[in-house]
Amino acid sequence: MNKQTYYALVSIIFGVLAVLHAARLYYQWEAVIGGVEIPIWVSWFALIIAGYLAMRGWMFVQKKGR
Repeated sequence: MNKQTYYALVSIIFGVLAVLHAARLYYQWEAVIGGVEIPIWVSWFALIIAGYLAMRGWMFVQKKGR
């Protein structure tokens, strides 16, 4: 697997994670891990980070294609 394929795959994964966190925020889904409820603000943080990583990875893929 070359770097461009790797970054494209990772960008897709982070994009899916960002969409899932956005859905959790929109639908107010409850998240419980090991009996501990995860607050909604964690999804805001994760949405920003995952969205940023997806965007930067995709920009790298587009840049290498030129």
